[in-house]
Formats: sequence, C-alpha cells, structure tokens
Amino acid sequence: MKPLSIVVCQSDSRLAQSLAASLCNYFRSVQVLSSVEEVRTAALRRRADVAILDMEMACLPEVERLHRDFSGLCIVCTHRLADEEMWTAVLNAGASDICHSADTQGILMAALRNAKAVTHGIAA
Repeated sequence: MKPLSIVVCQSDSRLAQSLAASLCNYFRSVQVLSSVEEVRTAALRRRADVAILDMEMACLPEVERLHRDFSGLCIVCTHRLADEEMWTAVLNAGASDICHSADTQGILMAALRNAKAVTHGIAA
C-alpha cells in the first residue's frame, strides 16, 4: 500500500493543528497550509493525496478547479455550518465529503475512507 500524504487548510489555526495531530497517526505526511494556493502547490509538487479544505477559505469554483486539475486528489471539505444543501453543492463540485469543522472524528473518518479509495484505485 502506498503511504499517503495529506494537507490541512483551515481558517482556525488551532483546529488545523488539532486535525494534523489526529491525522499524523494514520498518514505518512501531514502538512498544515494557510491558503488554497498552497494546497495547489502541495498537490502539484508534493503529490498530496488528500486535502482537508475549509470552505470558509475556498469557494465552490476553487473546489471544482482543484478537482479538475488534480483528479487524484481527494478533497474533504469542512465548514462550521455544513448542511444538506452545502453537502450537495460540495459533492457536485468534486469533493468527496464535507464535515462540520469541529467534527475531528468525522473528518478523520472521511479522510481515511477516501485514502482507502486512493490506494485501492492505485492498486487496481
């Protein structure tokens, strides 16, 4: 199985650090970034496999562009007011899931679920 790398881009730096601490137990590399542009750079240069992206830092067109430009990048979005309507819009934009920003366990589960999809897709 390929070791995976993950990037975390959250507007709340404490939340980003907390997520990174949880994720580092499951992923080879976890990096906290401060902008969507840094996520693009990480996907291009460092071959990030999963991005945890705060929707307060990125708009739907940015999610669509990331999905289009980096088809192998699994995007798990977060938002402090995530609801059914936002979930549908985010999935239509190409993200794999959206979780409430404070739901560390849900974000971790979504990242792990999507990481399994990446590794199975590579192995196939």
